[in-house]
This record gives sequence, structure tokens and C-alpha cells, in this order.
Amino acid sequence: VSGIPTFDVSLKDIQVLEGLDAVRKRPGMYIGSTSVDGLHHLVYEIVDNSIDEAMGGHCDKIEVILHIDGSASVRDNGRGIPVSIVPKEGRSAVEVVMTVLHAGGKFDDKAFAFSGGLHGVGASVVNALSEWCSVEVRRDDKVHKQSYQRGKPDSPLAIIGTTDEHGTFTTFKPDHEIFADTTFVFETLTRRLKELAFLNKGLHIVLTDERTDQVADLKFDGGLVSYCEFLAKGKTPLHDKPLYIFGQTLTDTNSILGQVEVVLQWTDAYNESIFSFVNNINTMEGGTHLTGLKAALTRVVNSFAESSGMLKTFKDGITGEDIREGLVGICSVRVKNPEFQGQTKTKLGNTEVRTWVETVVAEKLTDYFNENPAVVRRIIQKIIDAARARIAAKKARELTRRKGALDFAGLPGKLPETFATTTLR
Repeated sequence: VSGIPTFDVSLKDIQVLEGLDAVRKRPGMYIGSTSVDGLHHLVYEIVDNSIDEAMGGHCDKIEVILHIDGSASVRDNGRGIPVSIVPKEGRSAVEVVMTVLHAGGKFDDKAFAFSGGLHGVGASVVNALSEWCSVEVRRDDKVHKQSYQRGKPDSPLAIIGTTDEHGTFTTFKPDHEIFADTTFVFETLTRRLKELAFLNKGLHIVLTDERTDQVADLKFDGGLVSYCEFLAKGKTPLHDKPLYIFGQTLTDTNSILGQVEVVLQWTDAYNESIFSFVNNINTMEGGTHLTGLKAALTRVVNSFAESSGMLKTFKDGITGEDIREGLVGICSVRVKNPEFQGQTKTKLGNTEVRTWVETVVAEKLTDYFNENPAVVRRIIQKIIDAARARIAAKKARELTRRKGALDFAGLPGKLPETFATTTLR
């Protein structure tokens, strides 16, 4: 077609990015963005590896340190990254984990029953996007260390001492060539680490900022119940204690396939506050686990509202939004093979998880309602009030629209001549 330029692509134009070069070329594919959010995601990736150790019962303390030079460290007392030579690679497991995409111990459930870092790219991506990085592994009575420059090792893994401790100590400095702003924000990290401390009952997490001498010492023995109480602060609860729900899904051989943990607290507030997690990962966009929770709530509450007789004088019906108004809740599931949408894992896709959550929540919520009729009546009355307010607001909007339409229809088709003449003079 005339006027449209044509492009001739030849073999010399085809680029193949190998290893960590692909990460540096397109970092957003791996950490979401190179903004402040992506910068903090680097810390989360390393912390998530330590959290996986905690979920397996191998770690009970994690330390995160923000250094004066702009670097950050994450130390745990887990088992430590394996240090033996990987036969196919001819180098240590530490080096493979830190420099090879999709390499790690989380592709089956032998080393980790549940894991948030399933793609095997977390540590290597952090290494690739760092100006420099170093890893110390305390394992088998020895201290092993290796350092890297923009993802490339300075030398092979070396033994630098002996110890009776165990765990992994990772330090990295974000690369200014990748990130416009490499300044970590203490408050941002505190929010996420507090979430993790709530989600892992009894886990001790300490965040230290050497730049300002700020320290966040985080440990919650109440777990998700403590989290729910924290989220509900300043609101008047409709029942004394949050409802705690726990259930497991087993395989034919009675091994654990998945775990469901939910905490619910209805309050007098007008907004809904429900948070969802998968293997400690905050699924901000929800997913099948959240869909299952909402379905169970709607089904059970509707059933009790009908049987209580409280809907006899209210014929308009209640919706899921009415049921969740003022509800503070956390839905946390642990799944062996979660299917996340993207590396940043903001939404769960496993269809079977919806059934797990819906079944467990419906059963436990039904038992709780049967045992606490007074609580049920308070909750249902709050829901009916929410429905009435919703319907009244809808009628008000419709009335305003009709009035506006009538006013518009009443305008003359042609401006009066005197008005036009006066205006134009």
C-alpha cells in the first residue's frame, strides 16, 4: 500500500536474551514495575523464601535490615540453601539458585509442603536487579559465602568459617540503572512484614532501619485472630470474639492437600474489609479462594435470615454486599500447587480451591450460627438495615435522574427572540 513503510526483519534483528539478561531488559515482567513498588518487591521476594522455611517449621525468626549505604539484608534461622554441587550444572546449589531462572527446591512438595515462591525466580531476579549481592549460608557447621555483581558471581562459593548456627543471610543493593529511586521506605516494609507476622502465628520478625534507628519488632501469638482484632480497631463488634474457622483437604492417602484458615468479625461499620492470602502471599485482586468465601457467606446467611422470620417484613431481599457490610475478615489458604496470575501473584486461579473454602466456611459458619442465635439476630438485623439503606439510596438516585430528565425535557426548543437579541448585543 502506497505511503505505508515496510520493515524487513532478518536473522540479525532477532535477539535471544539468555539467563539474567532477560530480567534486566524487562524487569517489569518479574517484579511488576521499576517504581517504588517494584523496589520493595525485591525485599519481599527474599523474605518469602524465609517465610517458606517458617511454614515448614524450620524457621522461627527473620531479620530485615536497611543499611545506611542503601542496601538491605534478610537473615533467617532456617535450614540454609543447599551448598552441594548440582551435577547437571557443575556448580553449587547456592550459585544455581542465585543465577539461574526457574531453579529452586519448590517445584515439588518434597522440600516444602507449601510455598509462596513457586516459580524459582525470586532470588535470581533480586540478584539480577542488584548492583551487588552477597549470600552467606550457615549449614553443616560451616559458613559458606558467594558474592555477585549485577547477577554474575565474583568467584565460586567458598567456606569462610565454622559455626553451630543455621540459616541464610542475603544482602543486596538495588541497581540505580534499573530503579530511578532506590530508597526503601520503612513504613511500607513494616506493613507487609506485620502481615506476615500475623499470618504465621508465633513467627518473630524484626525490621531494623540503620538510617533512622527505627525498629519494628513483630510477633503475634494470636495469629489471624490478632490480625482481625487489629483491623477491627475503632469499630464496634456485633459479637464478642472473631469467628475462627480452620479446615484441611486431604488426599486419598490422608496427606494434606490444602489448608483453609478464615477469621470473621461483623461490626457496625459501613465498609467491607476482607483480605485474602495464598501461602502467605497477599492476593490483592482476590481469586477463587475469595469467591468461595463470599459464596459461603451469602448462602448460609440467606438461609438463616429466611428461617429466622426476620425477612417477613422485608420483601426486597438481601445481597452479598449487604451481608458483607461492616464485615472484617481474613481468608488465608495454603495450597501445594497454586496457580497465580503472573509472577507478582496478586490473584489465585485454582478452581478447586473455591470448593474447599466454600465447603469449610459453610459448615463451620452454620455450626456457629446454630450455637449463637442471639449473634445471628444482631448480624441479620445489621444486614437488613444495610439493604434498606441501599434501596433508599437507589430510589434517591433514580428520583434525581427522573427530575433531571424532566427539567431537560421542559427546556424550550428555540430561545426566545428577546433573549437572543439581548444576549447578542
